[in-house]
Amino acid sequence: MKNRWISACLTIILLASCNGPKTETDQILPMKVAKAYGFDQMEKVKSIAYTWNVQVDSATVSTRDWKWNLKENTVYFANADTSYTYSLDLPSDQKPPADRGFINDKYWLMYPFQLAWDKGYSHEVEEGVSAPISGNASTKLTIVYNEEDGYTPGDAYDLYLDENHKIKEWVFRRGNGPEGRAITWEEEKEFNGITLATSHRNEAGQRIIWFSNIEVNK
Repeated sequence: MKNRWISACLTIILLASCNGPKTETDQILPMKVAKAYGFDQMEKVKSIAYTWNVQVDSATVSTRDWKWNLKENTVYFANADTSYTYSLDLPSDQKPPADRGFINDKYWLMYPFQLAWDKGYSHEVEEGVSAPISGNASTKLTIVYNEEDGYTPGDAYDLYLDENHKIKEWVFRRGNGPEGRAITWEEEKEFNGITLATSHRNEAGQRIIWFSNIEVNK
């Protein structure tokens, strides 16, 4: 996954006011996806805190705690071994190892908003495509990142959208390769005006990644 920490798991566009005239940017599908999850509310958000959980094996769950202060552009990180706060304004070569995990986990929780924040990707749209797990007819939105930016440039995501522009499944393809793992997006919940999918399952129906202790502060 682009900018991810571990292989098992998988910057801002200025928008016109939601009350103002529609711009060309508002009409493209990636922005429609971001807006479907409440992107228009993000400018009001001061901080987002959450715990990222991954099922490592049948007996082991790994967790990481995060608090992203959007106004100060800092990140608090904690796991079983350590905790610290760092600035996202640091040069890339001075950021701590946890930054890879922050990017990875944020993509799992907030990818719809990354479609608005990220630059340097191209996209393609295909209608009436069967989602790989459910088989439901979906709009397939393929996102391909450039070869220059991020920790793992060139990655691709196939997003399978419903009629409300919500992600129901996705496939991450490392380096825009031909194969990837299909994972669900489910258990959507609203937090202070934004909607987040809090659970992800594999093709076997096993929950592999989920989020807890979510707080969105305005």
